[in-house]
Amino acid sequence: MDSAKISISKASTADIDQLELISCKTFYEAFASENTEDDMQKYLEESFNQQKLLKELNNNTSAFYFISIEDKKVGYLKVNSSAGQSELKTDNSLEIERIYILQEFQGQRLGQALVDKAIEIARKMACDFVWLGVWEKNLKAIEFYKRNGFVEFDKHVFVLGNDVQTDLMMKRELNAI
Repeated sequence: MDSAKISISKASTADIDQLELISCKTFYEAFASENTEDDMQKYLEESFNQQKLLKELNNNTSAFYFISIEDKKVGYLKVNSSAGQSELKTDNSLEIERIYILQEFQGQRLGQALVDKAIEIARKMACDFVWLGVWEKNLKAIEFYKRNGFVEFDKHVFVLGNDVQTDLMMKRELNAI
């Protein structure tokens, strides 16, 4: 896939079917082995139904960006600014809420391209830092974010179905030399 054409484009409401499909599939691929089927199904139904995704797409403090290989959408980035952020809600930061890549396309530096896109967006907005929450058991993702300059600064609760879990909150300063 090295010679394949990779592109990143902003998602719109016309992309709702693809957004729902990638959301459910990637989340299930990543977390089903560590969670009960009931908790997984409850979370997928509540978090990635079309009505909820359309509300997120129409929120002017959030944005979705698809990453495509040869015009096939294989993942996406969701970022939140200002009051749209899930926790901090500051004007000087940007939240990476989701980086979802279909399992069969992982390992091709697509996640890196999406982190780079988020940092580019944050710099254009003159943000001081980018932050995110990552499940404490998702060691692969934690290491990826550490390699990208993110450091842990707090923790928060994440409820998956009926299971209360802990996310590490990580941030990357953008103005550091």
